[in-house]
Amino acid sequence: MIIVTGGAGFIGSNLVKGLNTLGRNNILVVDNLKNGHKFRNLVGCDYLDYMDKSEFLDHIINQTFPYKDVEIVFHQGACSSTTEWDGRYMMENNFNYSKKVLGFCETHYSPMIYASSASVYGTGREFDEDGQHEQPLNMYAYSKYLFDSYVRKTWQERDIKVIGLRYFNVYGPHESHKGAMASIALHLHEQMLDSGVLNLFRGSDNYGDGEQSRDFIHVDDVVAVNLWCMEEATDSGIYNVGTGESRSFNDVARAVLAFHGKGKLKYIDFPDALKGSYQSYTRADIAALRAAGYKGKFQSLEQGMQAYLEWLTAGQGL
Repeated sequence: MIIVTGGAGFIGSNLVKGLNTLGRNNILVVDNLKNGHKFRNLVGCDYLDYMDKSEFLDHIINQTFPYKDVEIVFHQGACSSTTEWDGRYMMENNFNYSKKVLGFCETHYSPMIYASSASVYGTGREFDEDGQHEQPLNMYAYSKYLFDSYVRKTWQERDIKVIGLRYFNVYGPHESHKGAMASIALHLHEQMLDSGVLNLFRGSDNYGDGEQSRDFIHVDDVVAVNLWCMEEATDSGIYNVGTGESRSFNDVARAVLAFHGKGKLKYIDFPDALKGSYQSYTRADIAALRAAGYKGKFQSLEQGMQAYLEWLTAGQGL
């Protein structure tokens, strides 16, 4: 059995579909469907069973998990809100939950591939996996940073493969349930449909209007890295998952404008609440991932945006 926590979420549901393309359907989806809209992400997925997160945790704690032969666990489940400041909730939902899943994997001698985040780098300019470059700015980033640190400190104690993947700015199908935390790609597309005016922040941190820059990666490429880690990666490690290119928010907006053939850009004041805690620049250093053996190509921003916008306008915009 393959377990995907957060399996009804953005990356999790795409990962289930990716496993299906490999002919794998002996999958347990673990999630919390309090946000019932997420069910749409699982329509068309082929999987064995669904289990609520709370039930899954009960089985972990009581050692009563009903299935045997757990082949691997993809741990994608987390609160991904960068504006959530309830530290107790964030630590329980992200850090403590992840530790319990790791313990479960050890009990079942199952490899664990888990979602980390590029947010751990904060406003730094170095984006390799060296711990000295990590400076989280919010509770979400801190919860991810802390679990990465916990895993690093206990490498030698583990008899299983444990791989952490630091996702950069992921965009693509099945993210609409994320609301404000959805990608700028989706927000700009929705603004185009609503008013034809695309809003970007004015200049900040010595960047011009809309010139803040991120490493944008299509979710299909993220899934490809996860599947490679399952099938081919031999060693434990923490790896950046990005394209290795940094592109401006203006570039994303221009892709939306070009696709729709209309609309205009508008620059709005940079929010006071984000000052000092905003990543104006990210670019994944993917040398470690390449050194580990990953040879897959990443879609350019133009390629990924074209595919995503076609999917959205085909009426599949979930």
